[in-house]
Amino acid sequence: MPLLETGQFPHKSSFSVVSRKMALVSEFLSQLTLSYGGEKEPKCPTVLPVSDFNPGMDAARIETAIKTKGVDEQTIIDILTRRSFSQRADIAFEFEKRAKKDMVSALKGALSGALESLVLGLMKSTVQFDASELKASMKGLGTDEETLIEILCSRNNEELMEIKRVYKEMFKKDLEKDVAGDTSGDVAKLLLALVQCKRDVPSNVVDYEKIDNDARALYDAGVKRKGTEVTTWISIFSERSIPHLQKVFERYKRYTPYDMKESIRKEVKGDLERSFLTLVECSENKHLYFASRLNDAMKGKSVKEKVVTRIMVSRCEVDLMKVRAEFRRNYGKSLHQTISEQTKGDYQRALLNICAGDD
Repeated sequence: MPLLETGQFPHKSSFSVVSRKMALVSEFLSQLTLSYGGEKEPKCPTVLPVSDFNPGMDAARIETAIKTKGVDEQTIIDILTRRSFSQRADIAFEFEKRAKKDMVSALKGALSGALESLVLGLMKSTVQFDASELKASMKGLGTDEETLIEILCSRNNEELMEIKRVYKEMFKKDLEKDVAGDTSGDVAKLLLALVQCKRDVPSNVVDYEKIDNDARALYDAGVKRKGTEVTTWISIFSERSIPHLQKVFERYKRYTPYDMKESIRKEVKGDLERSFLTLVECSENKHLYFASRLNDAMKGKSVKEKVVTRIMVSRCEVDLMKVRAEFRRNYGKSLHQTISEQTKGDYQRALLNICAGDD
């Protein structure tokens, strides 16, 4: 395309060529993410941008679905669970132009229960969703430690730094201050250490002496003595790179008959135990950790919809395909089948769309 003088505009078809190229570049970049250890790894989302995207048409259909007597939930679900976040944002823009009202507010008024939570979650970016889930976990009386631990112990340094930035933008407060104000004791010290993002960047050089020193320090501060020296554990767990920790946990078995997870269960209890276990499980296999959380949340008669929604929404544009594979490998049935058996109605339909296929 020839260069244009200032003030000149290209032909409309040129715009579409440029926008298509930009979309391709954007799509390529979006396929890269940082793994828990810090290195780049391909994304494995289940929700992808739809081709032949028409935000105006989608907005019109959603407006009609909301206005329909009794609300046409099926149309809302089928559109919003099959578009990427950037496409949903474009739909929301077109909706506001058409309806002269905010689409999120309109959806809030039209939907209810677990479906409302899921759809409103999809209207946020992954990092906005994480930030809002953290904020909600620290709202009002009593802290939802389960959510705090799941998010803060499973995100890598770069993700946590981005969450902190967006949290400040959204709520005009520091995440560190809110965590400090809502938690106490050793759990607070561990979670704050994670939020401070002091974890080492993974190195190509394996420091065997440091691995051995850390493994011995974990043993000396825990199983070897009476009472756990938690400060040492917090320091090693929150500051070492994930590849380094993996080798430390392996080396640890040379000093004690227990593996790291067994030692944690012997030495600490409650939320601190859950936090350390989450860090170990995520260092070993983060996708299996999320699969395990989903399996536990859909066991028995009452489904923990909040947990299921949080994991499905937060991972669907990141790595839900890998979570799906681990679920199948470890629990003898697919995530799709489990959702079909354990949930119902519009909420089930939305979850199955996000799951995007059976294994």
